Order: sequence, then structure tokens, then C-alpha cells
Amino acid sequence: MTQVHYFTFSPFAENTYIIYDDTKECIIVDPGCYTPAERDELSQFISDNALTPVRLINTHCHLDHVFGNRYVADTYQLPLEIHEGELPVLNSFPMTVQMYGIPATQQSPDPDPNKFIKEGDTIRFGNTELEVRFTPGHSPASVSFYCANSNFIIGGDVLFQGSIGRTDLPGGDMDTLMQSIKREFLSLPDNVVVYSGHGNPTTIGQERKTNPFILQYQL
Repeated sequence: MTQVHYFTFSPFAENTYIIYDDTKECIIVDPGCYTPAERDELSQFISDNALTPVRLINTHCHLDHVFGNRYVADTYQLPLEIHEGELPVLNSFPMTVQMYGIPATQQSPDPDPNKFIKEGDTIRFGNTELEVRFTPGHSPASVSFYCANSNFIIGGDVLFQGSIGRTDLPGGDMDTLMQSIKREFLSLPDNVVVYSGHGNPTTIGQERKTNPFILQYQL
């Protein structure tokens, strides 16, 4: 069975995910570990559970989701995988951290991605398969990862418990985001668990019934 563990890291309260199964292979999604203590916490969980990281993936490349990319890539010798449409966001990281006044000691240049993932791809590790779903709107080319066998989706900053991702950042667009939610999230069964980039997990059914943005757009 595929399991999901998450940490909440950095002043942005970003959720970093480790997904693993009985083979002990795991993938690391959106490492937002910001401080040495947070990086140690991530690695300690991997060590304590005898996991073997095999892939490093970003749902999208806003700064709070990529703080730990360099650490994970160097520590576990993993190439970075993103959607090609997120490259401009990734490349803007040095300028963005300066805008936010983040200390230079917390800034690590991101590794260049050596593999691009696309809509319809399958992320495979151990006995697990995740379907790549294209979910832009919060960022230009965000992707989400759906596990049909274990009923969950790793959604980045697309759909939250009672909310949605902001669309006022470069590359964001409200109509695009709402169509992504309709096409790639609300097409899933109600019992699918949504693991978001911030906040607590929710379900498709709960958001279908109560999320004010979904109700307003009559999706």
C-alpha cells in the first residue's frame, strides 16, 4: 500500500511530501525544507523508516516549494523533475528570494532539471504508479499526481480545504485554475484525499459540497 507523509516547513507553512510503499522506495515532492533543522527532520524520517529516495519532483516551482531542492538533489543524488512550463518560475528563484528579503544563508541555487514531466505521464517507483495531471492556474504549468489504487492526489497549490490557490502571481489565472479544478479534481471520486501544498488534507467530496469557490463557479 502506498503511504503519504508530510511535513510543514518554512515561514510559508508549506507541505513537503514523502510518498512510499512496501518496497521502501520513495519520492520527495516539493521539498520546502528551509532551515538545517528542517532538512534534518526530512532526512531523519527517511532514515528511521529505511526509505530509499528515487525521485525528486516539484508540482510547481514557487519559492516555498523549492527551498530544499538542492539539499535533496545533493544528499540523495537525485535529478530534479518538473514540467517544462515551470522553468521560468524556477529560474526566477534568485530574484524572488531577494524580493522577499530572505537571508542569503537560506538561499541555495536550484539544480537544473534534467527531466521534464508531462500531462499523462506515469510516475513509477516501487509498486506505485501516479498519474500526472496538468493543473495550471496558480502557476503556469503546475502538475498534480493522482494515485488511483490508494485514492489520493498530491495537488500542490491548486485546491485547498475550503479554498483554492492564489492567482495574483506571475502566470496565475483564475479561470484557468477553476477549469483545472473542474477537469482534473472534480472528475475524481468523492473519497479521493487531496493533499495540498498548504493546510490540512481534505477530500474531493468535501470540497465539492462546501468549497465556496467551487460553489460560486457552479463547477
